[in-house]
Amino acid sequence: MYEIEELQQHNNDKEYFIKAVQEQGTYLELASPELQDDEQIVMAAVTENGEALEFASNRLKDNKEIVLKALEHWGWVACYASDKLKDDKEVILKAVKQDGQELYYAGQELRNDKEVVLEAVKNKGIILKYASKELRADKEIAIAALTQSKKAKSYVCEEVLNDEDIQNILNQ
Repeated sequence: MYEIEELQQHNNDKEYFIKAVQEQGTYLELASPELQDDEQIVMAAVTENGEALEFASNRLKDNKEIVLKALEHWGWVACYASDKLKDDKEVILKAVKQDGQELYYAGQELRNDKEVVLEAVKNKGIILKYASKELRADKEIAIAALTQSKKAKSYVCEEVLNDEDIQNILNQ
């Protein structure tokens, strides 16, 4: 266990910080800006704990390999990814498979991507709220969302709600 004062004293010592973040990734918060921009240190930090992505430099929040590694732990850390990576299907798909709520952070194009939205609503039906209007009218997506949570009903387009299969799910 590292002491905060000790981490602060060594905040620009690469070898020290590699060992520290391997023990607890979020120690990255106490590293110097130079070390928060060091790929080796940030990769070690997010490998130990995906939440460490929050403390990476903006440049490394745009590094797909680092962001994908961080997502292995928690889907919700996609919120720390660069805007460019929030528009990357591979990144958002990995995030929504773990936490459907991450559709919220997806770019507009991905909110209209059936594969992405379907994975998100399978995980968290109510997130249908953030799907495109076209996909809120898609029967397959509506069924997946309502199967996961009947609360998604308020986000399903009216014309789809009258479908017999949808009514059967709602009446179960």
